[in-house]
Amino acid sequence: MHWIALPLPAPDSAPSGVPAQAHGWWALRFSPRVALLEEGLLVEVGGTARLWGGLPALVRLLRQHCPVPLAGQGRAERATPPPGDPSADPADQAACIAQAPTALQALAQLRLLQAGRPLPRRLPHDLPLRTLSELRPHAADLEHMGCRTWGAVRALPRAGLARRLGAGPLLALDRAWGDVQHLPPWLQAPDCFALEAELPALAESADSLLWSASRLLGALQSWLQARHQGVLALSLAWRHDLRRIDGVDLPDWQALEVRTAQPAQEMAHLRRLLAERLGRQRLAAPVNRIALRALQTAPWVEGSVSLLPPGPSDTPGEPWHQLQERLSARLGAERVQGLCLVADHRPEAMQQWQPLEAGKTAGAAARGRGASAKAAAPADARAVLWPTWLVQPPRLLVLQGSRPCLQGPLRLLVGPQRLETAWWEAREASAPAHQAEPAEPDGALAAGQPGEAACGPTRRDYFVAHNRVVGHVWIFRDLQGRWFLHGFYG
Repeated sequence: MHWIALPLPAPDSAPSGVPAQAHGWWALRFSPRVALLEEGLLVEVGGTARLWGGLPALVRLLRQHCPVPLAGQGRAERATPPPGDPSADPADQAACIAQAPTALQALAQLRLLQAGRPLPRRLPHDLPLRTLSELRPHAADLEHMGCRTWGAVRALPRAGLARRLGAGPLLALDRAWGDVQHLPPWLQAPDCFALEAELPALAESADSLLWSASRLLGALQSWLQARHQGVLALSLAWRHDLRRIDGVDLPDWQALEVRTAQPAQEMAHLRRLLAERLGRQRLAAPVNRIALRALQTAPWVEGSVSLLPPGPSDTPGEPWHQLQERLSARLGAERVQGLCLVADHRPEAMQQWQPLEAGKTAGAAARGRGASAKAAAPADARAVLWPTWLVQPPRLLVLQGSRPCLQGPLRLLVGPQRLETAWWEAREASAPAHQAEPAEPDGALAAGQPGEAACGPTRRDYFVAHNRVVGHVWIFRDLQGRWFLHGFYG
């Protein structure tokens, strides 16, 4: 076994309300064996170092991703000594990263490095007494006896030492030397993410609220990486410090939701979305507490890297879905819309505009049900004759005899294709209900109302027509014998 000890954030710098376990979630992406032991974060990497390119590469990754600022992060990387080597990497010593074959040895070395003291040459024999928690209550007595290191205590007669100190310090020494197996409680990320934090001061603006939420976003990112998930929807709530203003009762909590089109682990985009939404949000009262909750997550899939070298035009930019989400948060959901497909056989009703936020919600529901229904839906054989551009609303054509004309007579090439649908819809007349006449399925335009889109029961015969002036067009004939232009090809 090989243990790496890293420092935990100081209690005064950690956000209040965040559990101590959350400070170690980020390390679960590198090894499933992570433990919180007093003031240190212990990571056992004996079985996972090879998966990250070896122990030196893994130490560099831990140093880069550690949320606690390390003094030696800017130093040049050096080879990490193998387990059991008494010499330590100077860069690791400067960065307060300790490595040892046991967890207690790694924790003791971390304490020395945090105190600014160099590591002794002989490890673990020359480690000071106070670096082992079980020996601290007896350190003064042992120093009077001339014992100042672990090795000196271990050299004393065991039976007499047990009568004087008890079994606890001896068991700790055996665990530190590796004679007795020591497996601390392993850290596990919870199944659901929900954290609350008390604010250090009342937040009266969106900027101060976002600053406080950034700490919880960091914990969310660590949780997502540990669970190998990406967030699709999250909720930020805040509690008002006042219950009543100017005689108006205030709700205890106020909240907003943020959704993304694709699973996300990087918090920069989510922070921008929260900033845009909070910028348009008015705080009803000063805020004293916030809560962050992941509403929906999905498995995280790492992006593929190209085997070809990047070209001069391959400059990274903002993904399209992130731009859409940022504009929706800034301008409002109703102002950023996109096309969505509708289960309707009428060509003019097959798609419609809707806010992108509504599309993401519908897409999330479809992912929850599964994509089997979409795969099982058969393709419409008539789609090969559908035109590229629709005329909306359909344009009434003049007749020359019985032939439709569009800048000249049209020659019918393909057809007819009968479209008969929406029989279940009842079209209401514009007259009052007691004067309304039964709906007539004319299939195109209401009589006397040219240019309006059809609604209700539809019966049409579609044709592909052509002449030398307009080329190929898509026309249809309703039951009254009227002809309409409905699409162009090309």
